[in-house]
Amino acid sequence: MTHVTGTLVLAGTPIGDIADAPPRLAAELETADIVAAEDTRRLRGLTRALGIHTTGRVVSYFEGNESARTPELVEALEGGARVLLVTDAGMPSVSDPGYRLVAAAVEKDIKVTAVPGPSAVLTALALSGLPVDRFCFEGFLPRKAGERLGRLREVADERRTLVYFEAPHRLDDTLDAMAEVFGVSRRAAVCRELTKTYEEVKRGGLGELAEWAKEGVRGEITVVVEGAPETGPEELDADELVRRVRVREEAGERRKEAIAAVAAEAGLPKREVFDAVVAAKNADREGPGPKGA
Repeated sequence: MTHVTGTLVLAGTPIGDIADAPPRLAAELETADIVAAEDTRRLRGLTRALGIHTTGRVVSYFEGNESARTPELVEALEGGARVLLVTDAGMPSVSDPGYRLVAAAVEKDIKVTAVPGPSAVLTALALSGLPVDRFCFEGFLPRKAGERLGRLREVADERRTLVYFEAPHRLDDTLDAMAEVFGVSRRAAVCRELTKTYEEVKRGGLGELAEWAKEGVRGEITVVVEGAPETGPEELDADELVRRVRVREEAGERRKEAIAAVAAEAGLPKREVFDAVVAAKNADREGPGPKGA
C-alpha cells in the first residue's frame, strides 16, 4: 500500500495593497490543516482584511525558529497534512523563511506547490525602466561596509540587471558603495513602498541617487541596478580602465593579473591598460595643481 503524504503550499501575500491578494489565498487559509506564518499577528491582520477565518492550527515560522520547526512541519506533511506557508509580504523563500522547509519536503518526496502572488522583485523590475530580459536577484547586502563592497565587486562586471532589497536606514551607504564599485553614472532605480499609498520610484545614476538618499528615505526598499555595459575598446576611457583594475585589486587580484583581465575584457593591448594605470598613479602622486592653474 502506497503511503500518501500531504502537500506543502507556498502562498504569496500582498506586498502593500490588500486587493492584490490572489483569489486562491483565502481558500487555502481557510482550509489548510496547518498555517505556518512568519508573523502570526500579521496573519491575523491579513485574515481580518480578507474577511475569513483559519480553521487549521496556526504556528510561527520565522528566521529564529526555522531550523527547529522544519522537522515538525515535515512530520505533519508525512502524516498527510496540507501545510500552508505565508510570510509577511510576497513569496516565501524569496529573502524570507521557506527555503529550509521546501528543501526538506523535496528530500522526502513531498508535493510542493504554490499560490502565485505579488513579488517586490518582479514589480520593481517592471517599474524600473531598465532591461528585464535577463536579471539576477542578490537579496540583502551584508551590513558591514567591507563585506558589502566585497559582495558588490563580485558582480562588478555582471551584465544582467541586478535587484537588491535594502533597509531604508542603510540605503545611502549602499548606494554610495554601488557608485564606488559600479560607477556613478550606472543607471538604477530605487523603488519605495511598492503598491502602497506613498509608492515612489526614483530613477537616475547611482551617484545622483546616493546624494538623494542622504536626505533620508522611509519604507520598504527595492533597488534595481543596470548591468555592466557591453563595451568595446572605443567606449572605455582611461578612467574606466583604471577603475576596473582597482576594483579587481581591491578584490585581491595582483595588479599584473588585474591589468591582463581588464585588457581582455576591453579587447585592448595590456600595454594600453598598463599605461593608463601608471598615468593615474602619477597624477595621484602629483596631486592637484596650484589654484588658478
